[in-house]
Amino acid sequence: MIIVMGAPGAGKSTVLQKAIEGTKGWRVLNWGDRMIELAKERGFCSSRDEMRKLPVEKQAALQEAVADSFAKEAGKWILDTHCSINTPAGYYPGLPFRLLGKLKVDGLVLVEAPVKDIMRRRSADTSRVRDAQEKAGLEEHLSVNRSLLAAYSAFSGAPAVIIENADGKLDAAVAKLNALLK
Repeated sequence: MIIVMGAPGAGKSTVLQKAIEGTKGWRVLNWGDRMIELAKERGFCSSRDEMRKLPVEKQAALQEAVADSFAKEAGKWILDTHCSINTPAGYYPGLPFRLLGKLKVDGLVLVEAPVKDIMRRRSADTSRVRDAQEKAGLEEHLSVNRSLLAAYSAFSGAPAVIIENADGKLDAAVAKLNALLK
């Protein structure tokens, strides 16, 4: 299993979807999709944008349930998730060690983009209700993600790769991810 992470607006899901078009046997499972399904079932919230504002205890319970279900997955699959979640209480790790230890991780990928590109993409995305984030806050979030990527790699023993997805460079980002999926 390969974990592909990135801050909202980095283009993680876009790179991932394009990359698997050219491969055989890989499937993508989305951590946030599973979490929101469970959150709705439990009456916690109705959208992803509300979910990250839940008390940390509720987010942790949802994460635990998702990790347990993903630990049962077999075959070649990619986990689409976030390295960290910017919550009102601070940055929350997307993969706390107690959960990461349940998964067999073969590789870790962090998709990044320049801050200006992420800010433009977020402002153009009308499908989500995002809190405004200043440039300095986004830079901090990206720094936290890099730190967590290193920690996840050290904990799991899986190699870590950073893929740059700047505007106009999607093909290069997809090619780099495709090389890992061969």
